[in-house]
Amino acid sequence: MTLWQLTLLSVLLGFLIDCAIGDPAWLLHPVVLIGKLISLSEKGLRRIFPKTDRGAFYAGLIMAILVPILSAGVSFGILFGLYLLSPWAYFAMSSIMCWQCFAARCLAKEAQKVVKALETDGLEAGRKQVSMLVGRDTDELSEEQVLKATVETVAENASDGVIAPMLFMLLFGAVGGFFYKAINTMDSMVGYKNDRYLYFGRAAAKLDDAANFIPARLSALAMIAAAPAFRLDGRNAFRIWKRDRRKHASPNSAQTESVAAGALHIELAGPASYFGRRVEKPTLGDGDRPIERADVRRTSGLMYGASILVLLLFEAILLPLAFFGGLGL
Repeated sequence: MTLWQLTLLSVLLGFLIDCAIGDPAWLLHPVVLIGKLISLSEKGLRRIFPKTDRGAFYAGLIMAILVPILSAGVSFGILFGLYLLSPWAYFAMSSIMCWQCFAARCLAKEAQKVVKALETDGLEAGRKQVSMLVGRDTDELSEEQVLKATVETVAENASDGVIAPMLFMLLFGAVGGFFYKAINTMDSMVGYKNDRYLYFGRAAAKLDDAANFIPARLSALAMIAAAPAFRLDGRNAFRIWKRDRRKHASPNSAQTESVAAGALHIELAGPASYFGRRVEKPTLGDGDRPIERADVRRTSGLMYGASILVLLLFEAILLPLAFFGGLGL
């Protein structure tokens, strides 16, 4: 088999492994290592550059360039060495790396933990559990707001945590997946508009916006297409997506969130508090009915459906091309 064929099959196998076992707690996840690299880079670059807004911006810019390149470079070196040893050794490691770039099962599992906490231990436990998923302040959220935050997280990360890395891997292999995960992890760590990261995290945030521009829109369309399979309203999802997809300051986050709001006939987003500061956000959807706990499970199903749809579509297009390319046709 050719390198291209092995790569495409490793993406498929990686996704299946993620769906089956997720992220075992005993296994050191590469994102943890990327996070440590980001923290070390921040400390080092802040010491080197002047303690000014301009200095912070250029320090963050250097980090935004170096971290993805180093992450992709290390994965490339490992895979290249294994391919020289044996194509099947490459395939095995590529499958493992692809698996570790996906977060579908982990996302669905963590979201369901919020529902379980609400059901078994009440609102305070639900607030604590959802605080592990979101960056907003959760101490004073109502149950409705806890559920909204959970659904929004699953909807947004259907792209960030599953479909976006999938697209990078389908096009560039596990190396592309690690390149994307580095960008996304940087944004989650430093892409905040607060006093510490307003300038330092700006380049990382803009890079994340660019990396997710196409995946977020493709994810939204895939969720719309998958909605009827889960007895959700695909037509209304499309209507709300067309109307509300540009409402957020981020060019990408409202893409999939608006689809979820429309498919479920609920209202999402609205004002939220970050680091003690209230941020006004437009609402998404019409709120035809109150949100309920089962909507978390429904959104996870929509995430899985859209991910499978994108994977099968691209594998169906790319695998024949890889096959004929391997024949020299």
